[in-house]
Amino acid sequence: MTVERTTAPHAAPEFTPAVVGVPPGTEPRRQLPRLLGVGFGVAVAVGSMIGAGILRAPADVAALLPTAPLFLGVWVLGGAYALLGANALAELGAMHPRSGGQFVFARRAFGPFAGFVVGWNDWVSTCASVAVIALVVGDAVGALVPAMAPHASAIALGVVALVTLLLLRGARTSDRAQRATSLLKGLVLLALVVACFAYAARHAPSATAAAVAPMAPRGLALLAALVVALQGVIFAYDGWVGVIYFAEELPDPGRQVARSLFGGVLSTMAIYLLVNAAFLAVLSLPAIARSALPAASAAALVFGGHGAAVVNAIVVAALPSAVIANLLMGSRVAYGLGRDAAAPGWLGHASDAGTPRPAIVVSAALSAAFLLTGTFERVVALCSFLFVAGYAMSFAAVFVLRHREPLAPRPWRARGHPWTTGAVLAGSLAFLVGTVAADVKDGIIALGLVVLSYPVYRLLRRSL
Repeated sequence: MTVERTTAPHAAPEFTPAVVGVPPGTEPRRQLPRLLGVGFGVAVAVGSMIGAGILRAPADVAALLPTAPLFLGVWVLGGAYALLGANALAELGAMHPRSGGQFVFARRAFGPFAGFVVGWNDWVSTCASVAVIALVVGDAVGALVPAMAPHASAIALGVVALVTLLLLRGARTSDRAQRATSLLKGLVLLALVVACFAYAARHAPSATAAAVAPMAPRGLALLAALVVALQGVIFAYDGWVGVIYFAEELPDPGRQVARSLFGGVLSTMAIYLLVNAAFLAVLSLPAIARSALPAASAAALVFGGHGAAVVNAIVVAALPSAVIANLLMGSRVAYGLGRDAAAPGWLGHASDAGTPRPAIVVSAALSAAFLLTGTFERVVALCSFLFVAGYAMSFAAVFVLRHREPLAPRPWRARGHPWTTGAVLAGSLAFLVGTVAADVKDGIIALGLVVLSYPVYRLLRRSL
């Protein structure tokens, strides 16, 4: 049965704005073709989630939670948080399958200004992430080829340029590139896992691996340690929402959004648990906690003097998928903002090849600007507060839209709502408080930027 949706005063209208100055009937394409599928959805989630963090984050977790059950359990908890989030956002993504990510939900539930803030913050922070990841690749190439070490920034710019040219070829090429690079990432990490377990099976526990772990915290101290460790783990899972940015490009978003979200989270959980278990097989928890890069410490045992080169090779092989995923997601945010009149309209143009070329070029240019100016780390720090707030707004949007539009078609309904959605919303708010407490200065600056963005929003609305 088709039910007519009721529209509240703050609900964003479902429309495609006309292109100013273009004769009727000659407007450029404003809709992306439905060429992607669940395989791409899982690949973009794995590509955006799994980065260099899994190679170093275990050190912080081991320092806080020095027993194997706690060390591995916190990665399960982080995955559970992502699964609960996927359960909630699958409802919104299937209900409103439009390009642009979470700004679509914020705009729908809380009005145009909320969508503006979430969308622009998401776009800027995603482009900054492209710069961060590309520079890590550049550093790894420099470590493998010492003559290239002084040119890490140039290598990073080259990576962004090559990925941009690849994505401009069209949606099908982007799909294949994301799938191939995400598969390569999974394979190289699994190869490291197999090597660690094979080494552990051949050798008796070394003095390092057999070291006695310190006593685990108890009571409130354990709870505090768990919360701090979860912050790093949840950041490692960040990116699970990837397919939401491409919902309108799926032939059957009612089914494929949920399948992609859950498939991406479960695949990443499995890889994270295997990698951490592999580290435990060759290193003790105190050794992991003391290591600046646990992957390098494990590789040094397994591969001897070639350990550092192996880890750098893993980075070079694994991280291009993250560059592709983030640049693809950033372009869809810019495209959605342009098409929905929250940014210049030409950003909402799509080519006959089924890709938003202006949005890709502008997103790549912003990423390159971050690399050239070296400002990306500061931008990521400032945006992280608003990024977490964006998740909280998306979860709150499930409640708002359930109340405001109870009869709207929902191909996927969040299982266990309101309890599951309430739990992940409460967790997001607690995480937000922890983020602000850890960096009060940047939190205040971020809030100030939101206030200052309102006059910019009003001026932009008048000019569009």
